Amino acid sequence: MTVPRGSVLGVFGGGQLGRMFAQAAGQLGYPVHVYDPDPRAPAAAVSAQHTRAPYEDLESVRHFASAVEAVTYEFENIPPKSLDAISNAVPVRPDPHILFVTRNRLREKGFLKERGIPVTPFAPAHTPDEARAVMTASRGGVILKTTEWGYDGKGQVSVPNAPNADALPAAWDTLGRPQEVIVEQRIDLAAECSVLIARDAAGRHVLYGPFHNTHRNHILDTVTWTADEDTPLARRAREMGSTVADAFDLVGLLCVELFVARDGAVMVNEIAPRPHNSGHLTIEACSVSQFAQQALLTADHAAQPWSPIAPAAAMANLLGDLWADAEPDWSVLNDLPDVTLHLYGKAEARPGRKMGHLTALANTADEARERVLRARTRLAEK
Repeated sequence: MTVPRGSVLGVFGGGQLGRMFAQAAGQLGYPVHVYDPDPRAPAAAVSAQHTRAPYEDLESVRHFASAVEAVTYEFENIPPKSLDAISNAVPVRPDPHILFVTRNRLREKGFLKERGIPVTPFAPAHTPDEARAVMTASRGGVILKTTEWGYDGKGQVSVPNAPNADALPAAWDTLGRPQEVIVEQRIDLAAECSVLIARDAAGRHVLYGPFHNTHRNHILDTVTWTADEDTPLARRAREMGSTVADAFDLVGLLCVELFVARDGAVMVNEIAPRPHNSGHLTIEACSVSQFAQQALLTADHAAQPWSPIAPAAAMANLLGDLWADAEPDWSVLNDLPDVTLHLYGKAEARPGRKMGHLTALANTADEARERVLRARTRLAEK
């Protein structure tokens, strides 16, 4: 049953994704209660209520759940007992089973492979010798990844090619000598892209993307999007996104990150059962943003069709490196009317930390990308 407007929605986690969720939900008539141990959590400043307690504090978690009508989340590494306590009290969107699968890289890849969804070739390993055997069999480079707690390039290390197999023990040490890793074959990449899927309880899909992504130091750097893209890649990406959503029987919002190999193969890299950095441009570029969809689906509304606000858009992340000496002079953006600044309200800037983003609208993706990069360059020059 649809949660009435004016009811309180909960979000577990108070970072930038929680912040943008709270802003979107508030505009739709849903006050938000955020759960985050940080008294300065970015989402807290724009939420109606804030529970400040450890994520493992079951008493506080249960009290939080009793004060809301439904819950969503903004990160994957939620303590299982806390998630159980919430889901025993109120609906959680997406379903906790999806989070259980996607928070572990081996479970995620195995789930997809069993259902015939293409993924990067992978194998588990429990020792450097096992990883060496996988690498030798693949006759190429591999990437060692921890099974959990990996994001923005953390929890992974690359070993370029088979003659370097003796480097595996050192790579294993770099990861902290985990009990288990996933060994993934390196892909000769042509591109990386992502799609967002909003799916409701009736199984209706609403898709966004594909978004075309570039990375720097394993962190998403820029995104470009064209509203009417109808290429074979775009159709394949959307088809795979829908297939993944149906495989999970998703109710909520989910992002599928895709690798595009130089031979044309398209395969799933990772899944995020939440809004995604690559979809931030939907705030300006689409009539219904990814965060508005998240709020509506959390409240058990139907997935909402959207229309483009502009023919194309681009986004550029703003990392803490930009704050090297002082906060940037935001006034240098004042004469760029097609560029929008989003700051996440984080108290401390650190190198590599996502502090905000810029979005630009334009007639073409190339034009939008040029605008957003020009704006970021102005900020860096300060």
